[in-house]
Amino acid sequence: RLFTSEVHDKPWYNDREMWPQYLTMLAMHRFNRFNLSFGIGYDFLQNVTDAYFLFTYPFLLAVPGYNVRVPQLPDAERDSNLAILKFISEQTVARGMDFQLGLWMHGYKWLNSPHPNYTIEGLDAENHGAYCRDALRLLLTKCPAISGVTFRIHGESGVEEGSFDFWKKVFDGVATCGRKVEIDMHAKGMNEGMLKIAVATGMPVKVSPKYWAEHLGMPYNQAEIRELERPKGQAGSALMKYSAGSRSFLRYGYGDLLREDRKWGVLTRIWPGTQRLLLWGDPVTAAAHAKAFGFCGGDGVEICEPLSFKGRRGSGVAGDRCGYADASLQTRWDWQKYEYTYRVWGRLIYNPEADPDQWQRMLRRDFRDAARPAELALANASRILPIVTTAYCPSAANNIYWPELYTNQSIVTVAKGEPYGDTPSPKVFGNASPLDPQLFSRVNDFADGLLAGRLDGKYSPVEVAQWLEDYAAAAMANLQEAAAKVSGENRPEYRRLAIDVSLQAGLGKFFAAKLRAGVLYRIHELTQSRTALQKALDQYREARAAWAELANRAKGVYVADITVGEHPQLRGHWLDRLPAIDADIENMRRKLDSAGEGDPGVHTDVAIREALARPHRVQPALRHQPPAPFRPGRPLEIQASLPPADDATVHLFHRRVDQAERWVSTPMESRGGNYRALVPADYTQSPFPLQYYFEVRKAGQRAALHPGFAPELNNQPYYVIRQA
Repeated sequence: RLFTSEVHDKPWYNDREMWPQYLTMLAMHRFNRFNLSFGIGYDFLQNVTDAYFLFTYPFLLAVPGYNVRVPQLPDAERDSNLAILKFISEQTVARGMDFQLGLWMHGYKWLNSPHPNYTIEGLDAENHGAYCRDALRLLLTKCPAISGVTFRIHGESGVEEGSFDFWKKVFDGVATCGRKVEIDMHAKGMNEGMLKIAVATGMPVKVSPKYWAEHLGMPYNQAEIRELERPKGQAGSALMKYSAGSRSFLRYGYGDLLREDRKWGVLTRIWPGTQRLLLWGDPVTAAAHAKAFGFCGGDGVEICEPLSFKGRRGSGVAGDRCGYADASLQTRWDWQKYEYTYRVWGRLIYNPEADPDQWQRMLRRDFRDAARPAELALANASRILPIVTTAYCPSAANNIYWPELYTNQSIVTVAKGEPYGDTPSPKVFGNASPLDPQLFSRVNDFADGLLAGRLDGKYSPVEVAQWLEDYAAAAMANLQEAAAKVSGENRPEYRRLAIDVSLQAGLGKFFAAKLRAGVLYRIHELTQSRTALQKALDQYREARAAWAELANRAKGVYVADITVGEHPQLRGHWLDRLPAIDADIENMRRKLDSAGEGDPGVHTDVAIREALARPHRVQPALRHQPPAPFRPGRPLEIQASLPPADDATVHLFHRRVDQAERWVSTPMESRGGNYRALVPADYTQSPFPLQYYFEVRKAGQRAALHPGFAPELNNQPYYVIRQA
């Protein structure tokens, strides 16, 4: 749970009646660790307006020997803050959970910030490190129930990367507190020097990488990072020396942390970019995610809970934290809306094979005869946005890309004010990278390959569009069945679910049609086909209709200004996004008015039909038994087979489990339906596990991947071999 807004978060922080019930709920659903994080309200100390708890220590403590204080904060409120923290941590431990304290900001100077509500006095470069050490030690002494501390150690902490002496002092505050306390370091900017300092304390050490950048993708660990995250051979600025330089591959993933000889644990963290507001609950993918959290010996997961970053960076607006304009939908405490979400995540992370009755009985209580269709409606709807995020990611940053309340990215030409700076140029929709570019195709790349007859085995935007259409249709069919069976359709529990399911289904229809429109527009760009442009415009208008329908469904339900930040892409309402969609559609229409017939060739017609079709991927009948754990420095043979009638070309794609490295493609030797490839000894000579998959290409058929995705899209689409 993140404290990022004085307006939204002070009430729940100080609510002694809320905490026991909230923590009991978490424990009941098998969560064993609760992280309360401060100092994460800003990424950089620029334009600070809401600084409550930003540099946390003086909001909790007066440290003997230092005159460090927040002049705008009464001493009594400071002391009360500490008492509440002690209460929360003790209540957590009393329920059998570990209490983790997040301290994400260690800078104390607000830059270019003329109107902050709180400031820090009494610190300078000379006493900064020593103060943080002594304040942390005192805090751990005052709150003995704290069992771990999470630190952001890259430049967004307010401390220049490479400030090893500073962090050594801070970690000394943990090492000298008189008990075992875990040091958990956010992975961005992590390097060998920081790891050595942490390990040298003798305390338990974890590093916590982001799962799917700052979003939630499909239920596996992405096979590849985006090209933009790869080091460019240039050093970053002093503040971001490593995370924007030689260690940029760790910004949004596990990087090179999963070596077999590591002296630290690895704890995945799910950031709140994809979905913050709408109800989520899919048991099938939750169970699959649970397995992914143990990837290569991983230690589990922390989930940024629903509503994370609400009111962040001074954007908090008084009113319901869940964002409801309709008072009849509001809950007493914000988390009560999402109790089913907590239940599904908690029970299935604890045991991916959990008895469905553990979540279904709550649905039977709330919806009676409509329980099963309500469960399926929400489950199908909940799969939509993670698929969108996996296949289309114009920005890895949660403060830029928010698919739940999407700011339109133009198909035709970059519009003024579009925020997607980390889309490759030209920064249009078709050029945005998937979040897993190893297994998914960009819109433009797919259209290029379609016209050239050179398609690889990656999942295409058209396949993704079909998934989204199917899940949206299933969600609405399930919801229609639930509406027919529910008793008490005006009860808030049912209305909250029905509204959020319909909004997510609408988002699925929008993104599906826009993906098809993007492919068709690229076909037009390459061939000047008027037909392709007309079909692109038709699909874009379908997308617009889906968006308008969901936006009007949300009107009067959610407030007109839902805020998770101060910038336009982080606030507002679905209705606000229609003008940008309309402007792009108008640009496309103008192009159609002046378009000629272009290339009427056979390839163009086939490509247009493909972009509009229902794709059917033929899974290869490949048989493969993963080899036993391997020994570094020895060659590793990978074998597979196909039925004799299915003779095909097979490539082995393999890589060390190190996101700094690229995948290697090796043609497999074929002999009578048996295939083999050798991973050489010099490649296995490393501290990393290996991951691999196969691309199978039969004459006259499109290439396909093995293992690829199962029908429910709930599996790991590659193999992993650990070291012996």
